[in-house]
Amino acid sequence: MMHPTDHRLNAALQGAMSRIRSTATAAAERSVDSLGIAAMSAAHTKQRDAYMSAQFELRRKLPEFNMRFGDVLIERVTKEISPSSGGRSLATTDWHSLSLVEDDEVEELVSADRLGHTIAEECEWELREVAAYMGSLLRTGRAEQERNPLRPELIGKALYRAIECVSDQKETRKLLGRELGRSMAQSMRACYSEIVQEFQMRGVQPVGLAVKTVEGPGNEMHRYNTGYDSGFHGSGFQGSGHDAGPSSRFTSTPDEETLGLPTAGLGAGLSRPGAMHGGRGGARGGPPGQTFGTIDPHLMELIRRIAFLGSHPVDFDPGPPTGGSAAPTRPSGRGTGSVFDLPGTGLAGPGLMAANLIRQHRDELAQASTGALDHMVIDVVGGLFDQILSDPKVPPQMARQIARLQLPVLRVALGDVTFFSSRRHPVRRFVNRIASLACAFEDFSEGPGLAFIVEVRDLVQQIVEGDFDQMDLYDSKLDELEQFIAKLTAKDMQAHGSTATLLDDKDHELRLQQRYMLLLKASLAPLPVPDFMRDFLAQVWSQTVMRTVKRDGQNAQSTLRFRQAGRELVMSVQPKGSPTHRKAFLMKLPQLMKDLNEGLNLIGWPEAAKKAFFATLLPAHAESLKGEPLSELSYNMLVKDVDAALAVPVPGPDEVLTPSREGIPELTDTVFDNRFSPEEAQQIGLVAESAVDWDGTVDIEIGADTDPIELDINIDGLPPAESPEPTRGKSLMDHVRLGFAYQMHLNDAWQKVRLSYVSPGRAFFVFTRGKRHHETISMTSRMLARMCETGRMRAFENAYLIERATARARKQLAALTAGTTKH
Repeated sequence: MMHPTDHRLNAALQGAMSRIRSTATAAAERSVDSLGIAAMSAAHTKQRDAYMSAQFELRRKLPEFNMRFGDVLIERVTKEISPSSGGRSLATTDWHSLSLVEDDEVEELVSADRLGHTIAEECEWELREVAAYMGSLLRTGRAEQERNPLRPELIGKALYRAIECVSDQKETRKLLGRELGRSMAQSMRACYSEIVQEFQMRGVQPVGLAVKTVEGPGNEMHRYNTGYDSGFHGSGFQGSGHDAGPSSRFTSTPDEETLGLPTAGLGAGLSRPGAMHGGRGGARGGPPGQTFGTIDPHLMELIRRIAFLGSHPVDFDPGPPTGGSAAPTRPSGRGTGSVFDLPGTGLAGPGLMAANLIRQHRDELAQASTGALDHMVIDVVGGLFDQILSDPKVPPQMARQIARLQLPVLRVALGDVTFFSSRRHPVRRFVNRIASLACAFEDFSEGPGLAFIVEVRDLVQQIVEGDFDQMDLYDSKLDELEQFIAKLTAKDMQAHGSTATLLDDKDHELRLQQRYMLLLKASLAPLPVPDFMRDFLAQVWSQTVMRTVKRDGQNAQSTLRFRQAGRELVMSVQPKGSPTHRKAFLMKLPQLMKDLNEGLNLIGWPEAAKKAFFATLLPAHAESLKGEPLSELSYNMLVKDVDAALAVPVPGPDEVLTPSREGIPELTDTVFDNRFSPEEAQQIGLVAESAVDWDGTVDIEIGADTDPIELDINIDGLPPAESPEPTRGKSLMDHVRLGFAYQMHLNDAWQKVRLSYVSPGRAFFVFTRGKRHHETISMTSRMLARMCETGRMRAFENAYLIERATARARKQLAALTAGTTKH
């Protein structure tokens, strides 16, 4: 039972808990299936048994799991919102105090905390939004992160207690925790979003968004989390008292004089009718979503006014900004006391590809802000844009588009310090993504390059004119950008004929092969077969059977012959001590070896692998001649079981496994070059592994930058930065992105290439190079992995744009600080 003191709160929480329980039920059902798949693909018998045991227990006790999860969730939530729950919780207990707690309680705390952390990592932004609504429901007047009764910590505890009722085996619980935690984390993001939508339907308003209806100063402070209405209204906004002409808002006022605003430069440009209300391409109607924290209302107004100065799209001429650019021509004065006032980075922008508006208006921004941290953030962001606008790897056309985002970025950084530390921050992701994608184009005057820069210009325009303090604005524009790049690369691939179609077919064939491999491996598991032979039949011989089925059909004589060869292979290593069995074995051996060689040649199994297999098979044959013979009944029963196991039908075209981020396992082990005919390989530009001198040395790339992580220093007051994504090495394989530029070492030279296609199962990758006449370079995932691992493949950028700018700015700051200390 929920506490009866607040019916509105109870009703909202009841609906939310119902959604969480449904999510947990669905996650548990998915875990049952995933455990089964994991069991079939397990490399060792012990591991397979562990997965199967966990799957059996979870399926058997699924009702108890669901009931226990629901009961504990209600118990925890009720306790959380109870007025008497003011005592100290385990979450706030320091680790020194845990010496007074029983071991099982410590284990519960650690395991539940781990489950909660897994969920929280996937739902960072959704949790912030839920916290804002919970602050309103709990009437605390602020976003509630720690007291949120729906937070992942409590869900993790309920999940842990539910797992307890499934099994009493420690290892099984750990396995279930891993699977259920992963499945639950993947689902809670959508669940939290649905909870927020339900809160909205119930009329709950997030904290900081309530409408002020009192008369007098501040009666329009309702739109933003800053508590200030700048006049930027969405197309769906209506309200009394907001139809006054723009001139009544933006003429010079005492507030402007106090802020030191030059009315001729700012106010005059904003006081004409329609200057800030028309053409709202990026504005959204309806209630705003989660914002990037709060900042001073006067500062927010000033940021919007300066942003408006650069709100007009700029041209794409590669030279300096022309008169069509909205960058101001008269600086309002250089800021004083900035830690980033460094030589060579002045106002007018020596070496910069666009004006630094933050530097030009630093005095006004500093006067409108409060606190030393705000002043430092202004200086830091201004210094970052000095570096961004002078970055040699950013094309000038893109640099001038990024320059228009200076004030939106500053607003975000002032209200949300995670901008500096979280590489997944939506604003950083958007800026980094457009800069990285731009590096892949050689020409912006026509074709795909021009289409891309036009798209970015429009997206930036919608951000600058929209609610750029809203998180979902950047997320939506990033989604639009990703969709545009996908369409652009697909259109670009059409120019290369049927390359994509051919690779899609090969990818589909490989996923069918993977499906057949898993089915065959599961059917062979109970049989008394040596591990090396079980792996051979499932991973290698299955390809022979599948290739024959594709060529001749399921019931063709050749297909039946190769299935029979598989049976004879299994029986050839069974004990045969009697003269009759030895004679039969010796008579069948020549035909068996002939069939094996024919089948392996059909799929092009490498000679080295073939020799290794036969080197293991021959001693097994010799050992079988010494063993105790099977009885006639046992022998016949085993033959029947083997025939049944090998009779697993080859999956049909509609039975392929869903593509996964990990790609196709078969390609991480052995790739057969003859999957493609010579004509097909030439058509798609397939790079064979044999064509690369893997023993040769790779020249150091001239002009390669130092890794920014080596240049990082800490800035007091700002959170520490997360680790960057890899730009080289084996792990780069998992981070390649469609449309990005890379450096590839082929034919003894470094070449700039662009990733233009990735097959659905990540089995094949296609790169293009050249300005006008594109050359295609195709490779399998294993080939790409080897290229990355041996240093023959690296990202074109040594880090994303903001990370590069941060590293250079911090390096300059460190040098400046060292010089000051020395003197």
